[in-house]
Amino acid sequence: MRPATILVPLLALVGCASPAPTARLEPAALREIRCPGGRSFTAGDVVAWAQLQDYLGEHPIPIVPGLADDKEVLGRLVMLQNASEVAAFVKEHRGIRVTRLTKVLIDELLGDDAVLVLPTLNVQWWPPEGPAPDTAFAVQMVQSTDLLIRDVEALLAVIARRAREHQRTPCIGRSHGIHGEPTTFGLKLALMHEEFSRALARFRHLRTVVALGKLSGAVGTHAHLPPSVEAHVCQRLGLRPAPIATQVIQRDIHAEFMNGLALVASGFEHWAVEFRHLQRTEVLEAEEPFTKGQKGSSAMPHKRNPITWERLTGLARVIRGNAVSALENVALWHERDISHSSVERIIFPDSCTLLDYMFGLLTRLMDGLLVYPENMRKNLGLSLGMWNSQTVLLALIRKGLTREEAYALVQRNAMKTWEVKHAGRDDADFLEMLKADPEVAGHFKKGELEALCSLEFHLKEVDERFRALGLASGTAVPRRRARSKGR
Repeated sequence: MRPATILVPLLALVGCASPAPTARLEPAALREIRCPGGRSFTAGDVVAWAQLQDYLGEHPIPIVPGLADDKEVLGRLVMLQNASEVAAFVKEHRGIRVTRLTKVLIDELLGDDAVLVLPTLNVQWWPPEGPAPDTAFAVQMVQSTDLLIRDVEALLAVIARRAREHQRTPCIGRSHGIHGEPTTFGLKLALMHEEFSRALARFRHLRTVVALGKLSGAVGTHAHLPPSVEAHVCQRLGLRPAPIATQVIQRDIHAEFMNGLALVASGFEHWAVEFRHLQRTEVLEAEEPFTKGQKGSSAMPHKRNPITWERLTGLARVIRGNAVSALENVALWHERDISHSSVERIIFPDSCTLLDYMFGLLTRLMDGLLVYPENMRKNLGLSLGMWNSQTVLLALIRKGLTREEAYALVQRNAMKTWEVKHAGRDDADFLEMLKADPEVAGHFKKGELEALCSLEFHLKEVDERFRALGLASGTAVPRRRARSKGR
């Protein structure tokens, strides 16, 4: 049965407003549908529910003798196809009395939506037993992970291209916010590529972790449905049966999924903060795209604020907060309580949707990132060559000085250079200071210090690093797979 065939009566029964009550809705039309309270259906809602319905339609759970009327009612319920048929059905069966088994079957077919359907039919209700919702939930998490995997693969392709573009673009490396030693902007982006490659491996692992279904009953004993049915349903849905469960699949699994999303979101914040710094006026080595007609500040027309990077920073905090809520869901009472349910209805769709949005946003930002190599070279010169201090320190040690002796000589000349810098002048040069100090210069041959104090010295291994990462021009970027066993 097509998802749209099932969706129309379901929407009418639970009071949703459909734009075309007699239409066979496709997932693309779902954004027009609103449920009570304003919540919209998603394609994942329909696909996950319909897949389970397809199986149960082909392999009906046996009805015990004497309950033929119940089976007829249930069969008519799931076959209704338009609003007029639904209205006639509800009118005919208002106040109907059905058995507990039929209620369980409706729960199996409709999942959590049965909570809304049954009061319409005036059928007495009790808390759902939960096998179908958790199984459908697993399908949704798997499908969501597949979308996120495609997102990160698209992002990686863009980062790899920009990294190659700036493989040899020199810039200053900073530690504690202070100039350290030269690196390249391409190496910075290669680091970003490696972090999101780990995100890709993480998603593939999480896909395996959450691909668990269960149809083992109210407390997980299989008292009313044999394990063979559970195994077959899970196989049809691309899941593994949970080795053991209670009324629900255990929530440490869901918490691992959410914490995986939070870790990836933290990677977004890592790079958002990095590029926000690089966009500062006094740095301005890179800048997010600024479109024609865009306003950077409502009050100050000259400004081009890093608002999109800041948005990513804020959204990462939301997903991390949701991960804490998922951890709080792990401790349920006995074989299950329902304290987790209301939380999950918010944090899982919100977090997956947010992360999908963030990937699209970051991919656009990286594709259009404005890079300013001349400013990078200018900033390299701000520390007056002192980024060569470690190079000279190690060279003096190789000449036979102790580390303490070498450190004192290099620091002495660096502090003299800083004095000029602190005075607001830029007419000093660390290399010239070293050459003018006989205790330093006496250890080096002519031209040796100049060769050490050069960009080429610091960047000599860059190309090899790109080859090792699979980022060199003409090489395919390796796709990492998680080592955990797949299904």
